[in-house]
Amino acid sequence: MSDSVHEQSLRTDLAAAYRLLDLNGWSDQVFTHISARLPSVEPSFLINQYGLAPDEVCASNLLAIDVNGKKLDPSLSDVNPAGFTIHSAIHMNRHDAVCVMHTHTLAGMAVAAMEEGLLPLNQTNMAFYNRVAYYDYEGIPLDLEVRERIVAALGNRNCAILRNHGLLTVGRSVAEAYFFMFYLNKACEIQLEALKTGRPLIMPSSEDCEMTAQQFEHPAYHQESVELVWQAELRKLDRLDPTFRD
Repeated sequence: MSDSVHEQSLRTDLAAAYRLLDLNGWSDQVFTHISARLPSVEPSFLINQYGLAPDEVCASNLLAIDVNGKKLDPSLSDVNPAGFTIHSAIHMNRHDAVCVMHTHTLAGMAVAAMEEGLLPLNQTNMAFYNRVAYYDYEGIPLDLEVRERIVAALGNRNCAILRNHGLLTVGRSVAEAYFFMFYLNKACEIQLEALKTGRPLIMPSSEDCEMTAQQFEHPAYHQESVELVWQAELRKLDRLDPTFRD
């Protein structure tokens, strides 16, 4: 696949992720951001123009920017400053992170405010057992010097809870980052629903939690799951509003 074809495919997938974020009720208006590393111009990435809501994003209006803040197309609008800090930090240091997704979902923000973090209350939650990084809140990330601390907190994990803030996932593809976000957010929703009952909660053993996590991350099972979910989501978007491809 040529670089230009690869970039167009990446743009289409990234635009799809923005539209799905909106459809799933995860939008925080213009303050939501997802990025994807460009294939040939590194370290540079695609991200939404600041001021565009997720449902307005399409393949052609994504902004290409390098990790120093230089826009590859100066005619386009700027990038969300906090979003630039977070995404550039990871793209500079995690070369396996093709896509970085950050959300402010209600469930994610609620669990991000809990001292205990994500609990292994359900099979879905167990997929993330000992696999979620935590980054302590230190204000809106406008200062570029926090990039080192964000990367240090994330380490080699693919999922993070930004305390008192929200959720973050990285993936080797847009599809994988979306898959992690879908189920990480679902795990947060499950936790909130369980806690609302006020009833005693059953905590599985650490052995069962680890076994379940390993089952979920088995390469063949994981890769097939990611691809099947992503293709189903693309079909849904094509039925509802295919303008993300524009």
